[in-house]
Amino acid sequence: MAEQLRLMAVHAHPDDESSKGAATMARYVDEGVEVLVATCTGGERGSVLNPKMDRPEVWADIANIRRREMERAREILGVRQAWLGFVDSGLPEGDPLPPLPEGCFGLMDPVLAAEPLIKLMREFRPHVVTTYDENGGYPHPDHIMCHKITVAAFDRAGDPEVHPELGAPWQPLKLYYDSGFTRARMLALHEGMLAAGLESPYAEWLDKWRDREDRGSRITTRVECGEYFHVRDDALRAHETQVDPDGFWFHVPMEMQQKVWPTEDFELARSLVDSPVPESDLFAGVRETVETH
Repeated sequence: MAEQLRLMAVHAHPDDESSKGAATMARYVDEGVEVLVATCTGGERGSVLNPKMDRPEVWADIANIRRREMERAREILGVRQAWLGFVDSGLPEGDPLPPLPEGCFGLMDPVLAAEPLIKLMREFRPHVVTTYDENGGYPHPDHIMCHKITVAAFDRAGDPEVHPELGAPWQPLKLYYDSGFTRARMLALHEGMLAAGLESPYAEWLDKWRDREDRGSRITTRVECGEYFHVRDDALRAHETQVDPDGFWFHVPMEMQQKVWPTEDFELARSLVDSPVPESDLFAGVRETVETH
């Protein structure tokens, strides 16, 4: 009997797993892949972004509420989930930017902070790992640190000389970076909305994009998952404090999304198997390797 394939997605905060790669995870769960989300922080310093939830009692219990939201999203996606236990850094704002709060995730030593993730990788034994690129997808200190510890853990989990007390070595075979927010995707959805005579929620984003680096040219892998976009959206809505159900995320009709851009996109950052790009499967090259062992 073939070994069950395993995917680990490492994210900075609860809700990130639902806005980045969620439909891909739902597809693989449906195909029998075991999926584990590793959440670095509890989102304790996050804002309440849904005006319907912006109440004093919500702010007072934000840490527990976000844990409950994560549990609902986890159930919707059909994945397992583990907390790495770091403290949310918050998103510094102002000019000049204020210092990060003492003890937060963004100030950790990446090598030390990788240790609980190494332990989790050795326990779960993922074949494929996903996270953010070196800019964090966007420059939030927790997203950047999430990238750093994931790369460190990927490179060290398979080394028997590294922290043998954290479990038997395990080497994942592929590492990917989420690449969902590219100019090409935004432009395709924007033009689709205008062609349908609808107001596009992306106009302002596209105006601002001129000042941002576009990672679209680095995409290697496009996973067809349009039929799971509704699962992604349901998981997003489970994070009630973070996502307004009447807001930006849900303005583009589902049928248009599925027609205009039916994939979630990734950049292959590390591969220890033969997997020529472009790809349409995060497990390309892995399936054959697992089946022959």
